[in-house]
Amino acid sequence: MTVLSAPAEFTIERKHAYKRSTPARWVVSHAVRYWPIIAMMTIGAVGNAWLAALVPIFVGQAFDSILAVPPLLEKLLPLALYIGGTQVIRGVLQLGRNFGAELIAQKVERDIRDELYISLLGKSMTFHNLQSVGDTMARATNDVREVNFMFSPGVNLVVGSLVFIVMPIAYAPRYHPALLVTPVLYTVAYFIALYFYLKALEPVTNEVRDSFGQLNSRLAEALDGVEIVKGAAQEQAEVVRFGGNARRFRDAFVRQGDLEAQFLPMLLLGIALATGLFHALALFNQGLLKTGDVVAYFSLLLMLGFPTFASTFAYSQISLGLAGARRILELINNETDLDQNAAGHSGRMRGEVEFRRVGFAYPEGDEVLSDISFKVAPGQTVAIVGQTGAGKTSLVKLINRTYDVTGGQLLVDGVDARDWNLASLRQQISIIEQDIFLFSRSIAENIAFGKQDATREEIEAAAKAAQAHDFIMEFEKGYDTVIGERGVTLSGGQRQRLALARAFLTAPNILVLDDSTSAIDSATEDRIQRAIAAAARGRTTFIITHRLSQIRWADLILVMRKGRLVASGSHDELMQTSEAYSRIFRE
Repeated sequence: MTVLSAPAEFTIERKHAYKRSTPARWVVSHAVRYWPIIAMMTIGAVGNAWLAALVPIFVGQAFDSILAVPPLLEKLLPLALYIGGTQVIRGVLQLGRNFGAELIAQKVERDIRDELYISLLGKSMTFHNLQSVGDTMARATNDVREVNFMFSPGVNLVVGSLVFIVMPIAYAPRYHPALLVTPVLYTVAYFIALYFYLKALEPVTNEVRDSFGQLNSRLAEALDGVEIVKGAAQEQAEVVRFGGNARRFRDAFVRQGDLEAQFLPMLLLGIALATGLFHALALFNQGLLKTGDVVAYFSLLLMLGFPTFASTFAYSQISLGLAGARRILELINNETDLDQNAAGHSGRMRGEVEFRRVGFAYPEGDEVLSDISFKVAPGQTVAIVGQTGAGKTSLVKLINRTYDVTGGQLLVDGVDARDWNLASLRQQISIIEQDIFLFSRSIAENIAFGKQDATREEIEAAAKAAQAHDFIMEFEKGYDTVIGERGVTLSGGQRQRLALARAFLTAPNILVLDDSTSAIDSATEDRIQRAIAAAARGRTTFIITHRLSQIRWADLILVMRKGRLVASGSHDELMQTSEAYSRIFRE
């Protein structure tokens, strides 16, 4: 077993390691695992081309038999049987080639999706905050599919067609050594033209894939923010923006079509066929070839048509596949500073938290937090207050290493947070944010998300503690009710109560409530406050809130201003000593 080597928040043991230096090497490292299928595909391609080349030879012999004096008609039946028999076998081999190509394409697509999904789960929140969801979805779906098409029909046609090029060269000398000139010159010219074609095609296919990613990204943003678009009556403006991205994608695709239309080997094929026929007829006039030889040789030259015509499509598909692989590999190779630290500390958490001159800044951004120092004893309740943009949410997200400190030290139970086993650290810390995310699953599954093996009794007990049981039972299917994506079928208060139930069920040692009761009506607030107070008993709790009712009973209040801790203490103390704190309540 091997473990994914790139630093990640989440890793999983894998049986195979893949080479990620270049897109081509990465795709090949996926494919070589299935070498028996590759062997089957190659044998099928060689056998198919070889048996296809026998048909012109048999047809040439049939011509000579008919034109003989007297005609040797008795040879025609065996030749017909030979042709029929070889083509039946050829059909089987061609089936093996096509089946092998499709099989390896599907297997590689599956493995790449698996690798990419695991990689995306392992990325830090810094990565996900900067990476467009729409572009990520384009890479995870359409680009991965392009890698599939790269093998079938792409590689399938290329392998099959390259063997077809060899056959005229292999069989021409049986009629006359001079007949090698045309297929050899064509082959040399073909590969030279192909080199320049692929060189010109690469940036165009890259642009096709990149423009599709941008198109998808803009579409995802518009759909995700459709309420804002409609509320501001900006439908027409969004249509214009989408149209611009669609035109860019269309123009890139048209440029690809222009290159394919200018494919030089098409012209070279016509020249080769004309030259080869003229050469064979000249040798015939000299008595060096028979009629059947001319027919057989020209038919062999016609085999060059398959690689020529297939190349216009097959190599474009391979180029698109490599462009897609490049975009996928960019995501996978994008490393995160956070790692799983599987060998780190993983003991039972008491809940002591200490910030020692902690600083934090986003990559290539301004400092968000600066010189933060305080200590919280196990079981204490801490209220964090401050104006919007003061850094409150960023501060609490350092505790479970959603983000990592960029300066100073953060200790949990006296152990540097970076020295904890990441899974153990996060399993014992629960954060409930104002913007609640719920999955498009049943209510019971959403509550039990952090504890997949929870019983129905445990789920209902957590829901009752969060004052969610009553409204859940109003649904026809109760806890089995499937809610819409992101919980859009529920009110804000209902979503937050389900999030509280999810937290209560996991029984974390550190509980973080990021303005999590902002959407709860006053009639429910008292019950929620009692539930939170009960949940906070015996565990360290951080509450980000502006509600005085929640702040008053906190053991410690932290006042944040512009990324700095400007005051700390109890409510009564701060009202007397902190102008920043008292101003919050006056405003």
